[in-house]
Amino acid sequence: MFPELGQITLILALLLAVLLSVVPLVGSVTGRDQLLAFARPLSAGLFVFVAMAFGLLTHAFVTDDFSVAYVANNSNSMLPWYYKFSAVWGGHEGSLLLWVLMLVGWTLAVAVFSRRLPSVMVSQVLSILGMVTVGFLLFTIVTSNPFDRTLPNVPADGADLNPLLQDFGLIVHPPMLYMGYVGFSVAFAFAIAALINGKLDAAWARWSRPWTTVAWAFLSLGIALGSWWAYYELGWGGWWFWDPVENASLLPWLSGTALMHSLAVTEKRGVFKSWTVLLAIVTFALSLLGTFLVRSGVLTSVHAFASDPDRGTFLLALLAITIVSSLTLYAFRAPVVHVRSRYGSLSREIFLLMNNVLLVAATLLVLVGTLYPLVLDYLDMGRLSIGEPFFNLTFSPLGIAAGLLLGAGIFSRWKKTDGGWLGRKLLWPLAVSIVGTSAVLVGYGTFEPWAFGGLFSAMWITVATFWDLWEKSGSRKGRLHGLKRQSRSYYGMVFGHLGLAITMAGATVASNYGIERDVRMSPGDTAMVGDYQVAFAEIGNRRGQNFTAEYGRFEVYDSDGGLISTLYPEKRQYMVQRNTMTEAGIDGGLFRDIFVAIGERVSDDAWAIRLQYKPLVRWLWLGSLFMAAGGFLAISDRRYRIRDKVAENGKAKAPNAGDERGADAAGVAS
Repeated sequence: MFPELGQITLILALLLAVLLSVVPLVGSVTGRDQLLAFARPLSAGLFVFVAMAFGLLTHAFVTDDFSVAYVANNSNSMLPWYYKFSAVWGGHEGSLLLWVLMLVGWTLAVAVFSRRLPSVMVSQVLSILGMVTVGFLLFTIVTSNPFDRTLPNVPADGADLNPLLQDFGLIVHPPMLYMGYVGFSVAFAFAIAALINGKLDAAWARWSRPWTTVAWAFLSLGIALGSWWAYYELGWGGWWFWDPVENASLLPWLSGTALMHSLAVTEKRGVFKSWTVLLAIVTFALSLLGTFLVRSGVLTSVHAFASDPDRGTFLLALLAITIVSSLTLYAFRAPVVHVRSRYGSLSREIFLLMNNVLLVAATLLVLVGTLYPLVLDYLDMGRLSIGEPFFNLTFSPLGIAAGLLLGAGIFSRWKKTDGGWLGRKLLWPLAVSIVGTSAVLVGYGTFEPWAFGGLFSAMWITVATFWDLWEKSGSRKGRLHGLKRQSRSYYGMVFGHLGLAITMAGATVASNYGIERDVRMSPGDTAMVGDYQVAFAEIGNRRGQNFTAEYGRFEVYDSDGGLISTLYPEKRQYMVQRNTMTEAGIDGGLFRDIFVAIGERVSDDAWAIRLQYKPLVRWLWLGSLFMAAGGFLAISDRRYRIRDKVAENGKAKAPNAGDERGADAAGVAS
């Protein structure tokens, strides 16, 4: 009964999505306010029915209802209860339903939190989101119904959840990632609505900007969680493998970063209007592309779900319709937008534009590197592997250059910046950055050109950010008063830029100064990794709720012979699927990790052991937390709430040209 009720709720949700995509849009065209008024109730009803479907699927997992095929394929009676919840989105059908739930959740949020915006604009935005929802609900019901039955042959037990996914990180990672992916649909909807109305003004940019920033912050958290999971769960100690599906999440993050900054310039100065709209379209299209790559069957990955060609065809059609229709509208409507603002060849606008160009270039680089091997294989033109060496060689220079521009852009001014003044302004921060970077490299003992470039860029961003904060917080009433006077949006920028610097430093040092050893060890043996001695004390066995494990006890000693940690890496065998998984032992710290993983048994009493010393590796994820915190801090800025009152009349007042803090939100002032 419950599964059938779930199917009914999905069908009713589809009907409401169709109404949402049509009725308010007709109202905006005909000027009938009574039709516009349906937008918010339809959005609420749509959310309720999709949430009911998701709740019913969750109930099927918790109660071990193996008459539902999706539950039978992705759960088991021995599965711990908390993994039964995460198993709801552990396979293709459930993860797609989670995607739809996030989509209607964002739609409801727009309906609730945009009450002071012009009703025509909000109705159009909700209609566009309704159209996107129609596409994904059709895809779910026609090709990926999570409520299909196994009747009459109901299995006695389920096939179990993939052991790779039986981890806390995978409970949180997909929802965070999907919140980011789907969140960019709001920026897309605002962009399309602005094109329809021909009003690519400061108001549109300001209304779209908080939604873009929140989506970007969630996507940052999702990517960081995925990287952290890969580091400790997959057993090889890496944090980014340039897997095509990893790249699929990086693509909208890069273009979304460009969009976030471009929106700030459009709001502040009224420039980059057409460019900003194009970025909004491209960012959402890249989110859809990631969905296609994961679910079409074109990839073989720990992330990939589906291998049904019909699903791939459906998603490809949805992607094509979205891109072609939106770019056609853009081609006809964007050229009519006239820009009156002017800016000099050396100005904050130029620095932001150059950083946008670098971010788009990085996006294109990752896109080509990801899709080119797939296209060759599809056309039977041979197989080509593009992996870490290619991406590191080509992506790193772009990242370093973007960091250098970011630091310089912080000190620049809107409209026009005097070159001599800027040079004098940058002199001391530049000197401090060079000295600081050199000191760090001396501490590590060897000079690597790429390490110098990455660390200098990170140091440059850090020094420039704090230097700017010091100058802005100067006040006759004291430094503390000056710090309190700065807006939340400005502190959001500070956190975002510092987060980027921390991540760059962690990636640079971990990649260039990490140590990895694969050694043969027996109980009683010791091995060195960096300045640390690792002793293999004993081997033992233990039993978990749905697995058995062979574990090793390893003691880690510092250079003085003092015991600093005891680690218990494992080789687990899961009882149902009989898969063997590696669980690493990690002694983590702010400045370094010691990583121990048990490999295969090489003799009766010896194992292959992987030892790694990872300096600053946790800075990768710490920086991501800073960036996400910066995004959430920026959208809490008081000025958004105040200006909403102006939006009631459909008018917007841009910040004062002299108000530097007004535009320094959500990572602006690169």
